[in-house]
Amino acid sequence: MLKYDCLIVDDEEALSKSTCKYFNMLGVKTFWVADEQACFEFFTQNKADLILLDINLGQQSSGFEICKKLRSTTNIPILFISARTSDDDVLLALNIGGDDYIQKPYALSIILAKVKTVLKRYRGDVDVLSFGSFTMDLITEKLMNDGCEIKLKAMEYKLLAYLIQNKNRPLAKEELFSNVWNDAITSDGTLNVHIRKLREKIEKNPNEPHYIKTIWGTGYAFEAD
Repeated sequence: MLKYDCLIVDDEEALSKSTCKYFNMLGVKTFWVADEQACFEFFTQNKADLILLDINLGQQSSGFEICKKLRSTTNIPILFISARTSDDDVLLALNIGGDDYIQKPYALSIILAKVKTVLKRYRGDVDVLSFGSFTMDLITEKLMNDGCEIKLKAMEYKLLAYLIQNKNRPLAKEELFSNVWNDAITSDGTLNVHIRKLREKIEKNPNEPHYIKTIWGTGYAFEAD
């Protein structure tokens, strides 16, 4: 099962595709569907932490109905996106479980900022991760050990952050390929090289790792209190 930050449900193809591309480019993993059926099919095989939901979805269904159905099974944030501007629409959207109402047309930078803020609040994200004598600042993207910076390449940082944020559980290689590289066909060799480099930088003995453990036949796990 793949995990996304955001699902866009909107039949306005050009806008949805541009929003999806923009979000993915700036680190918010996003998928787009155009209707109710595709929305619920998505959730049979995937997860998302936030939904951008249009109201007008053709004659088959509306965002209002989708929101009501989703609220019977999930509490993830739902942000309505619509060209409809009446107070009645806004009030209805919020009363049935919407978390915000964003009017079209929207600026991509503004809606991305809103999405990131809501995701952070929903997840209870913190800006600093720590393990042992190490701290990782998610704002400056720096790894420190007793006040000294440990230099990480971009993908090393992204992989380590994902490992720490999902600590103490087995992480299949496919999950790491999808959520770190955004590419399900990344090779085992690429992952293994990055794991080795991280172990060399954070483990006292890279050959007997304390933090990054190999789960044979599955992938890896980051073990820490």
